[in-house]
Amino acid sequence: MSSPKVLVLRAPGINCERETHHAFARAGGSPQFLHIQSLLAAPDQLDQFRIVVVPGGFSYGDDISSGRVLAQEMKGRLGERVLRFVERGGLVLGICNGFQVLVRLGLVPCTKGSLDEEVTLTHNLSNHYECRWVTLQTQKSRCVFLPAGLTLRWPAAHGEGRLVARDAAMQKLLLDEGYAVALYVDPQGKPTEVYPHNPNGAPLGIAGLTDRSGRVLGVMPHPDRSYLPTHMPQFRRTMLERGSLPEDGDGMVVFREMVKVAKAEG
Repeated sequence: MSSPKVLVLRAPGINCERETHHAFARAGGSPQFLHIQSLLAAPDQLDQFRIVVVPGGFSYGDDISSGRVLAQEMKGRLGERVLRFVERGGLVLGICNGFQVLVRLGLVPCTKGSLDEEVTLTHNLSNHYECRWVTLQTQKSRCVFLPAGLTLRWPAAHGEGRLVARDAAMQKLLLDEGYAVALYVDPQGKPTEVYPHNPNGAPLGIAGLTDRSGRVLGVMPHPDRSYLPTHMPQFRRTMLERGSLPEDGDGMVVFREMVKVAKAEG
């Protein structure tokens, strides 16, 4: 079975593309860098890929607001093509700044199937950039490639990560109808809005969203910075206790599961 092709988007200010590329290659995918200007010039290139990923960083310097410029560029010239890409079975991942792009593009949560902004990612309640390890629990959700019941340690690194819906009803819908994929949890494993376990103060502790099809995932913390066992903060202690390291760090599950689903669907 051939390796599914993965489009790793490049744009000015994106700076996590190499880690993302390596993680997908390690998972058995066939990743390829593609600059946003090349994609805009020839949008039919999307048809070559099974997975599209928008990596983290500071696209276009996060001018206006985080991810806004790249999202508007994509929405104006690629929006409907991206929707069709998902409708025909493509998978999409947005990490940190990539999540911000997907939110402002309207691709998540996309509850009505149209590119409308139904939520936003705004400034952390701490009022400054947060860079710390957090604990997540994956939920039973619409997402077709990230299993429920996982407890994961990923690093967060963002200044605008607080996920807020347009109203209380939409915020509740995200949990009740399976759009919320991952929640920040406290040391007891309970979803939390309390700092520092929730680094941005997101209501209900929401750290990641999918769309109504379950084929798009946006996450604020970084699986691309925790996919190797030596990325994990306690890896030396783990090695002493086990006598060896596990094959993967906690973030690798995202890349492996996406490639697994893409392969299974042919």
